[in-house]
Amino acid sequence: MIHVTHSAPGPLRAQHGFLDGVLHSAAQGERTCPSADDQMGAQRPSPVLRGGGFCSNTMRSFFSLSPGMAFLKTRVLYACLLVVGALCVYFSMDTLVAFKEGPLVYKKEFGKFLQLPDADCRQKPPFLVLLVTSSLHQAEARMAIRETWGRERTVRGRQVQAYFLLGMSASKAEMAAVARESQQYRDIIQKDFEDVYFNLTLKTLMGLEWVYHHCPQAGFVMKADSDMFINVDYLTELLLRKNKTTRLFTGHLKMNDVPIRNKFNKWFVSKYEYPWDKYPPFCSGTAYVFSGDVASQVYNVSDSVPFLKLEDVFVGLCLAKLGIRPEELHSKRTFFPEGLRFSVCRFRKIVACHFVKPADLLTFWEAVESSREEQC
Repeated sequence: MIHVTHSAPGPLRAQHGFLDGVLHSAAQGERTCPSADDQMGAQRPSPVLRGGGFCSNTMRSFFSLSPGMAFLKTRVLYACLLVVGALCVYFSMDTLVAFKEGPLVYKKEFGKFLQLPDADCRQKPPFLVLLVTSSLHQAEARMAIRETWGRERTVRGRQVQAYFLLGMSASKAEMAAVARESQQYRDIIQKDFEDVYFNLTLKTLMGLEWVYHHCPQAGFVMKADSDMFINVDYLTELLLRKNKTTRLFTGHLKMNDVPIRNKFNKWFVSKYEYPWDKYPPFCSGTAYVFSGDVASQVYNVSDSVPFLKLEDVFVGLCLAKLGIRPEELHSKRTFFPEGLRFSVCRFRKIVACHFVKPADLLTFWEAVESSREEQC
């Protein structure tokens, strides 16, 4: 939580200072263990120090080592204290309350936009908007998408637009590179929050905010990760075939998932963040599709549900608030968040496949596109 992030380093630094004093005094030959004089006054001499007791002998033997060995042991002692301190802070996280009024909630229209794309949604409402969550260092993946499924502009007579969602970096060089990329391609949406994995919820909501304000006429909105193969043609075919233009949310359904309470797991969620024992239905965050009205409605209610760093679950909470249940797009499976072995015929009949590297994406796309007229 926020309280932990800002206050945890203090105690650790205090421990370092205490240890520095102890080791410095011992290195100078000063008494570092409590003597009887310290504890009982000057009535009688200290048998511990004068008799070469355990504490005195230990410190004497420690600093009688060669300088190199003493330095090594000091480093080991530092490391042990750091680990113990960090574990103490980590395992006390559940007992720290950052906000007495309850769990965190999202504040709509936080921060400011740094980059915005060229879009003329009001004059030419797109059938499908593709929002691709990306990171600043994933320029290669963005270029591969621009050359494959992100380059599609008209599919089955319907307009399609792709945009990349980014946060910000402390690196001026990275920020300058993204600004140049945005100027060249005009397809980047960026805000001033830190671009890290667990800000994926903020990144997704930024995309929905942009749709809400700048492209509310979009027929459908897909959110996808940057390591995906998206078959835009087949997705468009299935959306047209389903013929449901409102209250639609689809993807790879997760109907019975439960919170992970193991603190060492990447997807750990504490009972303070989410006190219930089961998640509402949601879709895998690798790729999912809203009808245009649902995309705007999710953004509208985003400040009225508990904020979670797990973006796909958070969207599920918003859907539950709206009374919208995720549904299958097709009777056969078409979304593959765990990846899928490539074959031309198979990939012609899927919507989304995860874990596709930029080089493979180019190869797969070319193979699928060049075989459109062939029979499988």
